[in-house]
Amino acid sequence: MKTKLFVITPPFTQLNTPYPATAYIKGFLNTKNIESVQADLGIDVILELFSKKGLQDLFQVSEFQVSGSEISENSKRIFALQDEYIKTIDPVIQFLQGKNPTLALQICQEDFLPEASRFAQLEELDWAFGSMGTQDKAKHLATLYLEDISDFIVECVDENFGFSRYAERLGRSANSFDELYEALQQEPTYIDSILISLLKAKIEAVKPTLFLISVPFPGNLYSAFRSAQWVKQNHPEIKISMGGGFPNTELRSLSDKRVFEFFDFITLDDGEVPIEELISNLENSDHNSYKRTFLLENGQVVYKNNSLKHDYKQSQVGTPDYSDLPLDKYISVIEIVNPMHRMWSDGRWNKLTMAHGCYWGKCTFCDISLDYIKVYEPVAASLLCDRIEELIEKTGQNGFHFVDEAAPPALMRALALEILKRKLAVTWWTNIRFEKSFSKDLCLLLKASGCIAVSGGLEVASDRLLKLIDKGVTVEQVAKVTRNFTEAGIMVHAYLMYGYPTQTIQETVDSLEMVRQLFEAGVLQSGFWHQFALTAHSPVGLYPEQFGVTKKTEAIGTFANNDIEYTDATGINHDKFSFGLKKSLFNFMHGICFDYELQDWFDFKIPKTKIHPDFIFNALEEQNDFNTKPNAKVVWLGGKPSADIFTKSKKGRSWEMMSLTFHDKKESFNIQTSKEEGEWLTSILSKIAVSGSKNYTFQEVKNDFETELEDFELFWYSKPVNTLREFGLLVL
Repeated sequence: MKTKLFVITPPFTQLNTPYPATAYIKGFLNTKNIESVQADLGIDVILELFSKKGLQDLFQVSEFQVSGSEISENSKRIFALQDEYIKTIDPVIQFLQGKNPTLALQICQEDFLPEASRFAQLEELDWAFGSMGTQDKAKHLATLYLEDISDFIVECVDENFGFSRYAERLGRSANSFDELYEALQQEPTYIDSILISLLKAKIEAVKPTLFLISVPFPGNLYSAFRSAQWVKQNHPEIKISMGGGFPNTELRSLSDKRVFEFFDFITLDDGEVPIEELISNLENSDHNSYKRTFLLENGQVVYKNNSLKHDYKQSQVGTPDYSDLPLDKYISVIEIVNPMHRMWSDGRWNKLTMAHGCYWGKCTFCDISLDYIKVYEPVAASLLCDRIEELIEKTGQNGFHFVDEAAPPALMRALALEILKRKLAVTWWTNIRFEKSFSKDLCLLLKASGCIAVSGGLEVASDRLLKLIDKGVTVEQVAKVTRNFTEAGIMVHAYLMYGYPTQTIQETVDSLEMVRQLFEAGVLQSGFWHQFALTAHSPVGLYPEQFGVTKKTEAIGTFANNDIEYTDATGINHDKFSFGLKKSLFNFMHGICFDYELQDWFDFKIPKTKIHPDFIFNALEEQNDFNTKPNAKVVWLGGKPSADIFTKSKKGRSWEMMSLTFHDKKESFNIQTSKEEGEWLTSILSKIAVSGSKNYTFQEVKNDFETELEDFELFWYSKPVNTLREFGLLVL
């Protein structure tokens, strides 16, 4: 019997773009001619709930609750305004889907949307909209309106509701399956009933033989089990498997057999071969070959990894396929004014990966013992560009988010050159390490190819701790790299961490001072503080004694096993820093409060910083040296110049000169050289043009010059070449 697959992401991940796992799997299955249908039940449930009929049903269901006295005034207000919500919901959703842009004018007049408690924060944010247009302001107001309804749902209908997570509490650090199992024995909630009605319709339409559920986060876990439970009860003939980020990190030591009342299989790490083997097992009962798969055998949980098949190379897994997903129905929201979080939640991004795993693979807080980080394998730039072109054609969208652990600089350079060579108009962003190889010229090249933003881990802005983390960077280096990106016009977001093992209070304060200086210098535009979490598969989790950490228990949970409770030898309560760190950062991001004392952000005594007030300023003052590596690539991003010959006379002598006029997108400019140098320059610029088929090295350019002329160094550092360097003559 031929297998037919149905692949879903359960509620909820993102509202603006599909989580890419199902598209990656479908793309791979296409290469094997295996029939599959995918669905994002998260966006389906949201659109069902946030509709005219959805809200009418919601207010009807909540009527009994609202009559109770313990309901907040806010929820009573929303209930009283239900007609206004029912009237406005469909046009607002269409506006957020990009289908109704003129509604922005009405939303911004602030007498169109009903307002509850979320709008109270608006006065504080008024100044932030000075730089935002009408569409953005309207998106933000519409987002607050949806969050008001969400608050009402949480209080009156389903306490587990959240836009990008559902019942996340049940999935977080669920070492035992008991609480989740108990929740699944209860009657389905109101949100569950919407999910189940949509799932029922899809299962009946697709009629799959194998049902795959991708669970990226703890916030998808409960609804994944609810979906599997309904299929098991109503279609026991369909086999069900779970894969994705959550099982890959959390369920590696799974032993609770109750899980298999819901699922037949749970697969780990890259999904292609495990799924292929499941299909072979379903089509041939004698096959009995599995790849990284948990299943129940004789009433016991067993882990089988007896397949002889190797994982596929990245060049063999195909292009992600977004067909079946309602790409025109995702909604763009603007929750807060953090520019990087804005990119996460606003606009539709095609997701691609430049390289599987992490090329650095050493950071001690990271799960570097797991395959998704440990196994590093880059994709050729030409193949990436083929995939980019294919996705633009299929989705009609030219925005790309490369979801790498850390994109390798050399591959980013090759990709940018390939994008420019093919004359593609794309917008892209990715995650990086703040490597010193991100030179000024490389950043200019990335910008020219369509790169608009990068995010990277500064983690703890302290050189001692960066060394302990094995980050391979220094704060000074981070400052220079962020400056190079910023000056090229690429936005920089920094992941920041506090509470790393052995981190002292002094180091937290000094770290905050470094961050303050980076924002004040204008080289960081966005950031976010995360509190350190100890995970089972990181070096700190595997060798805690090396980091002054003691695990509270060595017992391994029968269900999830990732986040570990621990005590730090310093005995510091890092939680208390959370509010002050986040509040100061919010202000720094808006370019204000740099002159505040650090003490002003905290309601407890902190030590004075030991960082020199000009540390970052001085780091950025250092000039670049003039050493160019012979094997560096020399690339010209500009066009062909027009040339005029003229004669120059001085003290009775005259010689021929050349004037070259160039036109770039913004302006025209002119340089003058001797006729011989001008002719050589015109010829070499056409050779090293980004559209050319060959890449020339600095040494080759120098040799070319010296066949006809002399003193290349003198010419290379002259005023005409310096002008060209400002307008797109790059050394990479």
